[in-house]
Order: sequence, then C-alpha cells, then structure tokens
Amino acid sequence: MSDPVATIQAALDKLAGDLPALGLAVSGGGDSIAMMHVAADWAKGRKLMVATVDHGLRPESAAEAQAVARAARALSLPHAVLLWQRQTDVGNLMAQARDARLRLLSGWAHRNNLPAVALGHTADDVAETLIMRLERGSGIDGLAAMAPWRDAFDMRWLRPMLGVGRDDLRQWLHRKGHSWIDDPSNDNAEFDRVRVRQTIGTLGLDVAGLARSAQHIADARDALSDFALMVARDAQFDRGSLSLPLSELREAPPEIRRRILVAACRWVSGADYPPRRATLLHALEAMMSQGRVTLDGVMLSPAGGRLRLTREAAAAARADAVHEMGSGTQTWDRRWRIMGMQPGQHVAMLGTDLLPQLGWRDSGLLRDEAAASPAIWQGDRLIGAPLLRQVPGITVSALRGAADFRSLVKAH
Repeated sequence: MSDPVATIQAALDKLAGDLPALGLAVSGGGDSIAMMHVAADWAKGRKLMVATVDHGLRPESAAEAQAVARAARALSLPHAVLLWQRQTDVGNLMAQARDARLRLLSGWAHRNNLPAVALGHTADDVAETLIMRLERGSGIDGLAAMAPWRDAFDMRWLRPMLGVGRDDLRQWLHRKGHSWIDDPSNDNAEFDRVRVRQTIGTLGLDVAGLARSAQHIADARDALSDFALMVARDAQFDRGSLSLPLSELREAPPEIRRRILVAACRWVSGADYPPRRATLLHALEAMMSQGRVTLDGVMLSPAGGRLRLTREAAAAARADAVHEMGSGTQTWDRRWRIMGMQPGQHVAMLGTDLLPQLGWRDSGLLRDEAAASPAIWQGDRLIGAPLLRQVPGITVSALRGAADFRSLVKAH
C-alpha cells in the first residue's frame, strides 16, 4: 500500500476505463477527498462530476458540503449538494441514511447521464466490516470483502480504493498539502463501526491482513455463486415470473438452494436487498412441507416438478408507477415498463374481479399471478390487461430478463 495513487488509478482503469463519464461521491473526509484528487488526475478528458450528500444530521454539515464544493471547483469539477429530508424518526438512523445517500446519488447520476458512481471505501472499511460481521455471526456473504463494483438502486457503484489504507491516504494528502474534514461522529464510540475501529487500533491488528482474509472469503463466495448458477441453469422466464426445477433444488446443498432463491425473489420483486436469512430459511422449510408460501412479496408455488415464483398480489397492490417525463411511458412495480399510455391513463394491478371475463385460465398464468399483473386504467375503467390480452397501442416489457437473474445469483 506504499503507492496509493498508482493503486487507485489502476483500479479506476479496470473499473471505469471504458466509461465516458463518472460520478464521485465525496463527503469531505480524507478517503473521498483523496479519491477526488486522484480521479481528477486520472480522468484525461473524461467527464467527472462530484456530489456531496448533506444528511442534515449535524449543524456543521451544510458548511462541510460547501467546503467540498470549493475543493471540487479548484479542480474544475462540477459539484452538487444533495439534501436528505428524513421522512420518519422511526427505525435505524444509519441504515436510513445509507439508503437515502445511495438513492440521492443514483438520481443525481441519472440526471447527469453518469453511468457509474465511485465511492471512497478503503481497505480499512473492509477490515472493520469483517470484524463487525464476525461479531454478528454473519455468513459467508456478510464476511466477504466488499466487491470492487456492484449494481443497486438502479446504478453501478465502483470502489476503486479497496486496495489502499486510510493512513496511506492521509499521509499522501499531507504531502500534497490537501485538507479534509474530520467528522466528529467518527470518534463517537456509540457507533459499532467506531468501536471496532478503535479496537483494531488498540490491539494493533493488521488492517491489510484482515482485508486479505475478507478477500479470501470473497473468493469462496464467488465459487459458491458459480455452483449456484450451474444448479439453476434450467431456470425458465415467463412474463415477469420464473420457474426452477424442484429436483435440482432439493438435491442442492442448503446454501446453494438459499442463494438461488434469494436471486429469484429479487428478480421477481426488484428488491434492492435480499430477504433476511432467517425469514428465507423459514419459508423454505414451510414450502418443502406445506407447499405454497409467500416471501418478501413473492409467491413460491411448487407444481409439476417445478417451483414457480410470481409476484404476490398484495405487494403489487401497493406498487407505484413512475412516469418518464415527456412520454407516455410508465414503469410500474419495479417490474414493468409500459409504453403508449394516453393522457389520463395510469397503471395499477389488475385484481381478481375482472379475471373471469378476461379469460385468464387460457393465459397460462396462475390466478394470483394474473391478478398481480399490470393493467391500464382510465379512472376506475379498465382499458386493458396486456399480459392477458393485447391492448392496441400499448407495449409492455419486463424490466428484467435471464441475464439479470444470472447477475443476481452472482450479486455481492
């Protein structure tokens, strides 16, 4: 880790070398400030843009975001401040802030035609996460090192600094005369990560060694994912649903079965995160003994030697539609893109009341699957149900296909 700049630039070459543009998430801390300076030298004509998320959790946060803006302008990089307006005081604040940060950054990147956003995680973050998750009894996915890239929240996230340590970056910043902001919450031992960070320092643990262990676990995780793909090679995809051969699932080791079903549920629902392990294992046990079960908005229905995974109607009933500006296109339930919509029309689930007159039994869909399918409405009047009958002028396409399922099996 003696030459952090070379390490980061090599990672940027590998992760973003073919991208015409890149977003940088810069909080103002030493890690992300170092990433911004290194990326500015690396860019060589590529479009770089910087964003800072102001969570509004500390009085100083607005001034700190403006300090990042000044540093970005000094490098001739456009900068945006993204404000988080917390909707509720209930729940895990840190988890809410993390998800809000990613959603805000994803929206900013899409508005600016940025295909990916780089984050400032380092080897220290890998080591700290390993210790934290060991304490929680995490499985192999939780213990594995952060991946250099991942897709989530409709965006590709890059981590070009996993091969460098926090101390090396700060030493480099000192030598170059670059300043950064020390967030006082990084010294607040009420947070698990801070306690773990302090423990690593007190015990003199080798951050690089911990990070290597996490990478070895990641290698084992990737091997399991490859095996899961082999077991799921006969997956079939049909109008937003998928089916898997039951015999192969039953014969697979429990961990492989779990991985396949996590990917399948996320493929159907579009969820950003997998079902909780305990919830999934309980559902698997119930399915093997009782048959049909529901898991995270997905129906798992064994029939005819296969397991069919379809959208749960109750979950589809809560789904929102997102309008694409300036067009008659809507995306709905994080599953469907509907084109050709006329003014005043909207998308919502079909429901069960009109199924008999639409001849759903001839569609090849399960009853609840048909009920959860997209329908075009004008007020309370049904215009059509495209999965059951073609609607003139309306085109419906699933947001995910076979390649997306394979990516989810391999997801980190």
